[in-house]
Amino acid sequence: MATAEEEDDYMSMSFADPDPTPASTSLQRKQQARKHAELRGRPKSKAELEAEAAAKRESALAASTISDPSSKGARLMAKLGYKGGALGNAEDARTQPIQVEMKGDRGGIGADSEKKRKVREYMDAVQTKEKRHKVDENEFRERNRREREEKRNEGMMWGAMRIAEKFDTEAVEEEGQTNDRGSDDAATPETASAGRNSTKPNLLWRALVYNRADKERERAHRSEVSQGLGASDDEDADDKLALGTEIEELESEDVEFDQFNALDPAERLRQIVEYLRETYNYCFWCKYRYTGDAMKGCPGKTEEDHD
Repeated sequence: MATAEEEDDYMSMSFADPDPTPASTSLQRKQQARKHAELRGRPKSKAELEAEAAAKRESALAASTISDPSSKGARLMAKLGYKGGALGNAEDARTQPIQVEMKGDRGGIGADSEKKRKVREYMDAVQTKEKRHKVDENEFRERNRREREEKRNEGMMWGAMRIAEKFDTEAVEEEGQTNDRGSDDAATPETASAGRNSTKPNLLWRALVYNRADKERERAHRSEVSQGLGASDDEDADDKLALGTEIEELESEDVEFDQFNALDPAERLRQIVEYLRETYNYCFWCKYRYTGDAMKGCPGKTEEDHD
């Protein structure tokens, strides 16, 4: 017989099983049946139908391979005597059926290939245009760089011309001071040259003389037009020189000047700089005239040597 302690053991760890899930009521069953009926009666949307068709198609294509003996295609091929392997004697004989590609548009046969061809041509045209644009951009930058360099060399060339003219003019004046001041053979700045014996200005700065003559002719022409007067027939040699008539005659037959003027500005600058060094010991880059022929202290003959 159980004792009182055994009957009233409140510290026991055993628990009674929970009550089973209560059965649904008739109302709940009716509601569930009504929901299922509504789902079955609702027509499927177009997207759902397409998804189901795609799934069935993929399933059929996956099961129609020849390698699967349980597929309908494999059974049909077996009845025709197919025992496996490739179909045909060529090295690239087919071992799998031709895959089915479904068309999703209304284009005719070959329309996809035509579209691909047009897309490929368009992409080729775009790439060609981009390459041409890149090349044109590089050529444009290179042309601008050359133009800036040429303009810079031309500016320095005119500066070197003026220095060479100044030194030649001073040398001629010093030489003229040693000669008879009344002699007709005394040299003038306009006829100074490397040897100072030519009838034309020094070729290296002859362009300065021609430019001044052009400006003088233009100034005289404006003066004549404004005053309504022309040059008189008995004008002397000095007046002709002032109007640039003699300079114009020299310029018209100056083949040597035309050849020199056709050179690149960098080459003309190089010749003038070399002339200043050899004749007057003057460094165009140092902007200094040295006392000795050795030109001690000058870094070199080129602009790069003076960087």
